[in-house]
Amino acid sequence: MENQYKLVKYNLNGKDVEQMVDVRASLTDMLRNDFRMTSVKKGCEVGECGACTVLINGEAFNSCIYLAVWAHGKKIRTLESLLGPNGELADIQQAFIDEAAIQCGFCTPGFIMSSVEILESGKEYTDAELRKLLSGHLCRCTGYENIIRAVKKTMYKRLGKEMPAE
Repeated sequence: MENQYKLVKYNLNGKDVEQMVDVRASLTDMLRNDFRMTSVKKGCEVGECGACTVLINGEAFNSCIYLAVWAHGKKIRTLESLLGPNGELADIQQAFIDEAAIQCGFCTPGFIMSSVEILESGKEYTDAELRKLLSGHLCRCTGYENIIRAVKKTMYKRLGKEMPAE
């Protein structure tokens, strides 16, 4: 196959990087195999489960159905981007712990990256809107309520508002 490999230059978690990739490779494969971003999980590999979610120019995408070559010139963020300089967790990560929104943890990075997109919008969402925004994620363990509560709690805290009584 002619031109099977292309050089992709992009920003990964705040750092400019470049990588020769097979034009057929998914962004998931490039992030995991070439950059060891193990928070990007390989779940269904057809864009249904959300385990591979990353932010591309601030918007959540399933990286398993996004070609690596499409990352050229983009800003990609994975869960690894959230850690503070001394390894401290982001507020949304801490909220997932506080609200017991984690069991096996396989789906958690994807949920958190979609939550980052939600939280960085600076908007206040209703419970129904949060459910819809997070509906592209499958979780077999938690029953979702704790996840919604963790996102909601962080949203209200960032907006400087009291969380309404449940």
